[in-house]
Amino acid sequence: MPGNTREGIGSAGVGFTDAATWYASLPVLYAAAAALITDNAGQVLLVKPNYRDHWTLPGGICEYAEPPHVACAREVREELGLDLPIGRLLVIDWTAPEGDRPNPIMHFIFDGGTLAGPAGIVLQQEELDDCQFTDPAAVGDYLPPFIAPRIPAALAARASGAATYLPAAR
Repeated sequence: MPGNTREGIGSAGVGFTDAATWYASLPVLYAAAAALITDNAGQVLLVKPNYRDHWTLPGGICEYAEPPHVACAREVREELGLDLPIGRLLVIDWTAPEGDRPNPIMHFIFDGGTLAGPAGIVLQQEELDDCQFTDPAAVGDYLPPFIAPRIPAALAARASGAATYLPAAR
């Protein structure tokens, strides 16, 4: 079998041999990466994008062929002006298509470490209006219901050493 073909593989049992056609038939999945950054008191760093009506973790969409941990470091650098070592994966969250977003999205949350405080943070004015360290018990006041569960899951994963999977069915 030639290296660039797939035989008998396809959706709904339809077989074909052209690898490009087979790959083009696969579903699309978006990916985003964010960092859990805390201060010395254990408060979580949240950012307020100027293009959304809610707060979130620092991070964003992975660019084409960009690994999630690299996207996380890039987004933290762009949004906060911080070149942080991005640690291990804490949470993977899957969200179904919704509203204007036609495809599912995977959210990867990495350990962004601990900062002494906001000193050194330089907000990306094109995207962010504000940032603040927030008590983990109060993040639900800032985050929408589809993001809020990621925070306690990420904190628990950081403490336990085991990553957590949060499927969208909550």
